[in-house]
Amino acid sequence: MTKTIFDLHSPHPEPSTLVAFAENHLDRRSEHRPDDCVETALKHPGAHFLAFSGAKLIVKHDEKIIDPLFAPYELAGLAPTLDEAILLGYLPNGDPRLAVPSGLTEETVPEPFKIADARTLYRQQMLPEELLGQFAQGSSLIVWNANNRFCGRCGGPMDGAAGGYRRVCTACGHMVFPRTDPVVIMLTIDLERDLCLLGRSPHFVPGMYSCLAGFVEPGETIENAVRRETQEESGIRVGRVRYHASQPWPLPHSLMIGCYAEAKSTVIKRDEQELEDVRWFTRAEIEALLERTTGVADTGDEHIPPPKGAIAHQLMRDWLAWPERS
Repeated sequence: MTKTIFDLHSPHPEPSTLVAFAENHLDRRSEHRPDDCVETALKHPGAHFLAFSGAKLIVKHDEKIIDPLFAPYELAGLAPTLDEAILLGYLPNGDPRLAVPSGLTEETVPEPFKIADARTLYRQQMLPEELLGQFAQGSSLIVWNANNRFCGRCGGPMDGAAGGYRRVCTACGHMVFPRTDPVVIMLTIDLERDLCLLGRSPHFVPGMYSCLAGFVEPGETIENAVRRETQEESGIRVGRVRYHASQPWPLPHSLMIGCYAEAKSTVIKRDEQELEDVRWFTRAEIEALLERTTGVADTGDEHIPPPKGAIAHQLMRDWLAWPERS
């Protein structure tokens, strides 16, 4: 009996572990964050910090070593705001790991420090996977706290609480909690013709094609968001939807929800405001696409894939790896 990608288990035990920003095994102790947890962590002799300039990470950088961790005594030259530090969690030995905003900018950062954004960190493999995941957590929380300094209900100033995971209005007591924006990203598959659908945004680097994607709207399921976004952007109707993997995406605080979508139509009607192109790709074309790892098209008519580490890359690769029959 022939089976399809929608009938089989994934080719990996947990495909979410194969994408960037996903590996983060800190003990967050999310149910036990007293308001003095940061102060307590700061007194711990093993405390170390990730330091941020906005959403970007400050690293110690020379020709051979990239080190993103700062002991408390090393923070003095970074203009840190310690009363806005965030407790990320604890290592297995109990050492706390924190994130702290810094006053340094691209213009003022001294040697040997450098500032790197999320895309640079993962595309250039500047950090081990575990630290990359901790960066994603810290960056999202730093940005969220910075963007919620005033109450959305009364306009009063807000104070941080629970180690950076809650903000409370000093005037009316209104509380807000960190947000995560769900985004569906889907590889739509024509089962009969064994094709998959990729599109090209005008914001992509030259030649790059990737999976379609869009934000989940209020009151919408993941499956219906996949169907709506696919039809809006490409005109393709979708039947079955299968979840495959997810990826924290700290730009600034999204969760990419990777799915496979079953095409129920084949004629493309592209949203010309959103995409430069949408087209069907054969399995052989995807194989050739994924062999190009430079991230730059060599010729004007050559296509390139999303970078390794992006969930779109993994969706494409796992479609190729999925057995067609069992």
